[in-house]
Amino acid sequence: MRIDTTPRPGGARWARVAGTLLAATALAFGGGTVATSAHAAPLPAEPTAQDNPYERGPDPTEDSIEAVRGHFDVDEDNVSSLVSGFGGGTIYYPTDTSEGTFGAVAVSPGYTASESSMSWLGPRLASQGFVVFTIDTNTRYDQPNSRGRQLENALEYLVDDSSVSDRIDPDRLALMGHSMGGGGTLAAAEDDPSLQAAIPLTGWHTQKTFDLEVPTLVVGAEDDSVARVATHSIPFYENMPGGLDKAYLELDGASHFAPNFSNTTIAKYSISWLKRFVDDDLRYDRFLCPGPGFDLDISDYRSTCPYN
Repeated sequence: MRIDTTPRPGGARWARVAGTLLAATALAFGGGTVATSAHAAPLPAEPTAQDNPYERGPDPTEDSIEAVRGHFDVDEDNVSSLVSGFGGGTIYYPTDTSEGTFGAVAVSPGYTASESSMSWLGPRLASQGFVVFTIDTNTRYDQPNSRGRQLENALEYLVDDSSVSDRIDPDRLALMGHSMGGGGTLAAAEDDPSLQAAIPLTGWHTQKTFDLEVPTLVVGAEDDSVARVATHSIPFYENMPGGLDKAYLELDGASHFAPNFSNTTIAKYSISWLKRFVDDDLRYDRFLCPGPGFDLDISDYRSTCPYN
């Protein structure tokens, strides 16, 4: 298995963290003060798990993020295909509201597939503390960019019109999708930089370069003969901006259709990515950075790994 955690210059968010750490180090070892510009106010540190208002659920463990169900009980709501902008679907949501609102994730199926092909992700992610919307597309033959627009419409519906809109934080939204739905995820993330996370699963798109600002986990499959990693997932990852928070995970010996079935590796790293970037939950850093050690289920892992 290849592990690539090439360091990179961080964005503004990580620059603030670096500045805070530098100041703390100088004070600790030099005993003096750190000079800043005459008018610069101290910059806030990255939130810790203790003061993060978006943290949901107990401290994570390997067992908890690999489990078929997480901490929260889940209910579901069916959305009619008559809804405007996409083809309807199923919303999965935590029943407990005592911890506050949740981030939300819309999930698109691939070419010719229905939302049932991604339904296993609904309760699995929702039970970890997210509202999850597995959608049908307007037609089963919609191309990636159309699927991306439909994913954006699904998020808008969740926030504005769904029966669970009061459970959703509209500032913490993410997208996932399989195959052409994965390509649509990338297209939508390029279109809407306010999203908090994107996860294309064995994504397919004729476009290979996306100018993204959204933290993105690319999941490829080693034996994918439909969207070969050499011409899809790896170029998607490698062509993303150098300052982006991104990772590439390759499923060992898996086919293009691996995301259509319950998959612990996909779930584990998707949960961790969503927790880290939708919920700003630093407790999940250790599952992503520096990444997995020896793992028979993963043939390649690359990451900009800015979380240390």
